[in-house]
Amino acid sequence: MNLNQHNILLKSIWEVINKTRLSGQKEYAADQENVFANFDRIAKQLKLDKKVVLWVYLMKHVDGVASYIKGHHSQREDVRGRMTDIIVYLSLLWGMIEEESAEEKPDEEFKPEYKGEWTSEPDRFK
Repeated sequence: MNLNQHNILLKSIWEVINKTRLSGQKEYAADQENVFANFDRIAKQLKLDKKVVLWVYLMKHVDGVASYIKGHHSQREDVRGRMTDIIVYLSLLWGMIEEESAEEKPDEEFKPEYKGEWTSEPDRFK
């Protein structure tokens, strides 16, 4: 796969991820005001941090991907669906971390703190 093909793939992946995240929000959180509502409910019931609850859900999909890599290809869900879920869960974890940072500065407008240093440079190989 060349860089242009991967850029096209990445765009397609992000569209699927966003669609999955939005449908999961409706199905699981059932609350447009709190994207973490289902994790908050379960965390309260189990007396755990919501990040721990998220981690359990995420690891189920990581285990599925690991099984696929080891050769178990006849799973109930396509491995790309599991990878999509992993990315969605990681984005939710990222949001939880951002939320914690924002709670330390309650009077400020929400602005994501982390700004990655790497950016795509499609012409770097020319």
